[in-house]
Amino acid sequence: MKNLFKLATLVVSTACAGHAQNIVGDWQGTLKAGPAELRLVLHVLSDNDGNLKATLDSVDQGANGIPVTSISLKNSKLSFSVDSVHGTYEGKVDPNATAIAGTWTQMQPLPLDFKRQTTPLKTGHKPAKPSDIDGAWAGTLDTGTAKLRVVFHITNTEDGLTATMDSPDQNANGLPVTAVSRDGSSLTMVLKQIAGKFEGKINKELTAIEGTWTQAGAGLPLLLKRVKGAAGG
Repeated sequence: MKNLFKLATLVVSTACAGHAQNIVGDWQGTLKAGPAELRLVLHVLSDNDGNLKATLDSVDQGANGIPVTSISLKNSKLSFSVDSVHGTYEGKVDPNATAIAGTWTQMQPLPLDFKRQTTPLKTGHKPAKPSDIDGAWAGTLDTGTAKLRVVFHITNTEDGLTATMDSPDQNANGLPVTAVSRDGSSLTMVLKQIAGKFEGKINKELTAIEGTWTQAGAGLPLLLKRVKGAAGG
């Protein structure tokens, strides 16, 4: 889990290049590292001299505007680097400039294809009347070699339940939960970016959620208790 959290520092910035008009715009892709998935959005701009600039959003990590250190486009070959995470990308832009097929390398190469984004990803949600489980829920994962505290913040919106997760012992806060579903007393929260999932049962008193945290095929018991003073508590 710790190494995957480090990906939250992903980011991208300025550089020089030719033919900036071919790829200026927003590009969306998904980086898959085993069972983990990270949605990325690459924003490419061009200055008055035709030099390319870019930033990268890591949507599922809540990291936006990450600066790209250098970016260039030569003969349909796109290259950029992110020195802050020792990451590089090389890809080929299709003739219509609607897709880029390539590889992201950060310690190991992983396939990463981008498609031109025609509609923005929805990341904001309008608030709605709080549900009976809105608020903060805290628990501790016992891995056998270490104990990791986790805190889920659940919020009801017009689009349904949403959540974020904190891992205080890893200095990770506000990690977006990619999917939240509830069926009566059953609650499921998925974090694709770290291949994690929590499945639990809400007690009748609405004070605890007892369940299992599963990550990369390994399951651990996790009891979440409502944090006193949190919304809905």
